[in-house]
Amino acid sequence: MLTVSTVNVNGLRAAAKKGYLEWLATSSADVVCLQEVRAEPAELTPEVHSPDGWHGVYAPSVLKGRAGVGILSRVEPTSVRVGFGTAEFESSGRYVEIELPGVVVASLYLPSGDVGTAKQDEKDRFMAAFLPYLVSLREKAAVSGREVLVCGDWNIAHQQADLKNWKTNQKESGFLPYEREWMTSVFASGYHDVMRALHPDVTGPYSWWSYRGKAFDNDSGWRIDYQVATDGLLARAQTAVVERAATYAERWSDHAPVTVTYSD
Repeated sequence: MLTVSTVNVNGLRAAAKKGYLEWLATSSADVVCLQEVRAEPAELTPEVHSPDGWHGVYAPSVLKGRAGVGILSRVEPTSVRVGFGTAEFESSGRYVEIELPGVVVASLYLPSGDVGTAKQDEKDRFMAAFLPYLVSLREKAAVSGREVLVCGDWNIAHQQADLKNWKTNQKESGFLPYEREWMTSVFASGYHDVMRALHPDVTGPYSWWSYRGKAFDNDSGWRIDYQVATDGLLARAQTAVVERAATYAERWSDHAPVTVTYSD
């Protein structure tokens, strides 16, 4: 079995003080993909960087305190890649991938965007460059007999079922028509939304809730954290859950881990 979790930690050092390490200690995951680490590897204590029994790799952003992705794996990776070949995003702390036996696993933090601003332009450029890379990654992996799993905060809710208040968010970044069409293109290129494949007829399950108001208590969230897999890996997907905290007070991030178990 292969169990993989992905979570935007909203600052790894802060999350470590709020319950992340306790969650990790009880996790059955073999791989954990992290987003929004917001720290240089050297700024992480050993127990946070590579907890006992884990191998940690990180891709920080050149902008201090911003973005940053990482992957923890029980098995040491055979190789690590930071970035996907586009100069603008090589040092942005938004993509890292590792090779494990039979599978390439990536941690992605796609830009959040903000309509009418430079942030949205950055998001658009990222999407335009990233999709061709995903296609080439799948093709190259297939040649070597590997599957691909891209986990992370994609910052796009693909369908109406993926956010509570979809009617009022149709002109907001994260649910713009062309962003949703881009996600459809990803899923038409040989990749699959594992959670939706296993839970096709449900609302959510959401993975992010604003800290504002009663969003968490009312389950007024967004499903923007995905595990996106190639055909062979999707066929092995057994269970997919969002590890939502029992109460608001027990949250250690504004996101919750998305955990999938794949058979051998």
